[in-house]
Amino acid sequence: MIQPRRPWPKAVLFDLDDTLWPIAPVIIEAEQVLFAWLREHAPLVAQHFTIDTLRHARLELLARKPEFQLDLGALRRAGLIAAFEQAGEDAAKVELAMTEFFAARNAVIPFDDVLPGLLRLKNRVRLASVTNGNADLQTIGLARHFEVSVAAPGFGVAKPHAAIFLEACRQLAIDPSEAVYVGDDLRLDVYGAQRAGMRAVWMNRSAQPNHLAGEVRPDAEVNSLDGLFDWLKRQHG
Repeated sequence: MIQPRRPWPKAVLFDLDDTLWPIAPVIIEAEQVLFAWLREHAPLVAQHFTIDTLRHARLELLARKPEFQLDLGALRRAGLIAAFEQAGEDAAKVELAMTEFFAARNAVIPFDDVLPGLLRLKNRVRLASVTNGNADLQTIGLARHFEVSVAAPGFGVAKPHAAIFLEACRQLAIDPSEAVYVGDDLRLDVYGAQRAGMRAVWMNRSAQPNHLAGEVRPDAEVNSLDGLFDWLKRQHG
């Protein structure tokens, strides 16, 4: 006897960095842009530090103040303030430096499947995003596709805590069981979303092995939004 298919979920929620675009090359480029700005506008900092020593100082600061994990932008700002003060540079310039960094940080290039995939999904479900990062969807040009966007720096709680997933569901006025979450990180995304009562799809674009196989079992594994749509169609018709 053929089992009746479940109705489509009411919403699909997405992680952003490394799910909708690659982030590592963007951060590398943004740090180079920032350092070029420092050479021109804060030369004392550029003389005292390199990109690597600034990064090392940030990691030391994070070790002392793990609460910065919630907002890596705030960590970078605090690290720059300390570097400016140590170098004898005017710390009032830090906000200008951060503006330069964030402009480059948001110069992301979505994977080829993302825009057509989002448009395809919008015909069937509502879309939202839940991220621990500092991506600005308005600047990136994708904000119009997401009805709700929740980010850890603004919300005050980060994935994998259930609260941030539940906040997105609250804003959508849906039950977590009516949503599917999609993300690239097994612990932050899959484990976190499942703990919040959602189904979770692992976006595994680079065919990585499941290193948490004994602990985390995604409801599905896909390598693109096309694969996600196909899985939803198989599940729900």
